[in-house]
Amino acid sequence: MDKREFKDKVYEELAKITKSMANPHRLEIIELLAQGDFSVEQIAEHTNLPVANASQHLQVLKVAQLVDINRQGNFIYYRLANSNVFKAWKALRELGVERIATIEKLVKDFRQSKFKFESVTIEELLQKLESGKVTILDVRPQTEFNKGHIANAISIPIDELKERMKELPKRTEIIAYCRGPFCVYADEAVAILNKAGYKATRLEEGFPDWQIQELPVEVSLN
Repeated sequence: MDKREFKDKVYEELAKITKSMANPHRLEIIELLAQGDFSVEQIAEHTNLPVANASQHLQVLKVAQLVDINRQGNFIYYRLANSNVFKAWKALRELGVERIATIEKLVKDFRQSKFKFESVTIEELLQKLESGKVTILDVRPQTEFNKGHIANAISIPIDELKERMKELPKRTEIIAYCRGPFCVYADEAVAILNKAGYKATRLEEGFPDWQIQELPVEVSLN
């Protein structure tokens, strides 16, 4: 094998990975699986895809070795192959926001049209935590919270927030978070809380971004 053939083969193999990710539904699936293991039925429900289509996308990701199967009895769950898969998705997300003006504009316009507030970064949240006057609120579905969450976070899924917001203290600032920058659960939570008189804002990133930095996390046994 000469050096040209060597390079061609290496780049061809690498291209298989980028090709497997070059689909909006598969990118969303990767972001979802960063929260934990999901069955194909659960993935289909969260991504608004027919089960057959979700299964096809998962097979593409599996062939590219980006997802693995976790068998639990008669049930099959999918998960990311390792943390590098999320790191690749995170790098792509950040590159897209930085270099493609349309993405930044879409995010900015959507939030300004529906939610008029600022967000905080993980670094800013860490600074706020030092004051001891911050309550961290996880508004993802309970199952995702159970699989892993920011240490000491309170779980109130977004669809339960209006009925349960009295569980939250008004004397501290509330930082709500969800799956990531493109997830709007946290935006909706902040809008609800601010309207009710709470001081609240959203975390710009999501739980996987926190976890990948090896910051304190917890798993619930419920």
